[in-house]
Amino acid sequence: MINSIGLGLGSAIDTSKLRESGKSAPKGSVPGSSAQTAGLSPSPAARMAAQGAPVDTDKIAAIKAAIASGNYPVDAEAIAQKMLDLDLPQD
Repeated sequence: MINSIGLGLGSAIDTSKLRESGKSAPKGSVPGSSAQTAGLSPSPAARMAAQGAPVDTDKIAAIKAAIASGNYPVDAEAIAQKMLDLDLPQD
């Protein structure tokens, strides 16, 4: 059990290095995973780390277009209230 934890951490670190360098891992592989060489399957956490966060590219494109055209509404009061809610202790 402890070995699988270390393998997942190593894979996550290797994946972070790939992202920083702008490279991507081959599809279906977990970079640097010694679990594969030992005949073990990578942990679910290692697979998730290798895949990265889900990204909705259509939503990102729509928001960028709205910002560029000046049609993206910003509610400064709502943003300020959320910031205060996060910083102030709840009694």
